[in-house]
Amino acid sequence: MTTSHVASSPRQPVIDQEQVAGLYRQLLFALGEDPDRDGLKDTPRRVARWWSEFLEYEPGRTDTLFTHEQANVDGEEVVIVSGIVVASLCEHHLLPMTLTLTVAYCPVGQVLGLSKIARIAQAHGHRLQLQERIVGGIAEEMAKVTGASDIAVSAAGEHACMSMRGVRAMGALTTNAVTRGRFSSNEPLGQLFRGLALKGADQ
Repeated sequence: MTTSHVASSPRQPVIDQEQVAGLYRQLLFALGEDPDRDGLKDTPRRVARWWSEFLEYEPGRTDTLFTHEQANVDGEEVVIVSGIVVASLCEHHLLPMTLTLTVAYCPVGQVLGLSKIARIAQAHGHRLQLQERIVGGIAEEMAKVTGASDIAVSAAGEHACMSMRGVRAMGALTTNAVTRGRFSSNEPLGQLFRGLALKGADQ
């Protein structure tokens, strides 16, 4: 049996592709390029279409729960999904970041479909973002969708704003995590999550 909860994925914007294409054409002029030359004449249109694909991403249903008779037996069952790769854009420089996420929760009577966890993660990546906001947003939505109070989310991210500009630190990883409930207060549970999160980041 399945039940539904109201999910809180980020609202999807409506993109004016014609206006975006025109702005990219102006940008090419400002960069000293000829937007009418071969190789660039269709670039503004392609980039505008990509912005629509990225920002208007539709994750589908993220709130499908399944009854599970053994869920949360003695409060000890844990679901951990690691190795979820999400591509997003840093809002500071509009440069890409690639995050490897680990998401965990302790079910309360029902379990969330595994694909829904990945869908929630992808939905939070498809917008202008910060790594910290992505992790916090996923934790918040997992709590709302599952009804669980024991939630943990971590991310290890490589940011082009560090590798392509400024310090140019190729391969540098930024790691952050949000832990709630027993993932914060129960040391063995916290260690289990951190260990699997590290393995997931190394995949």
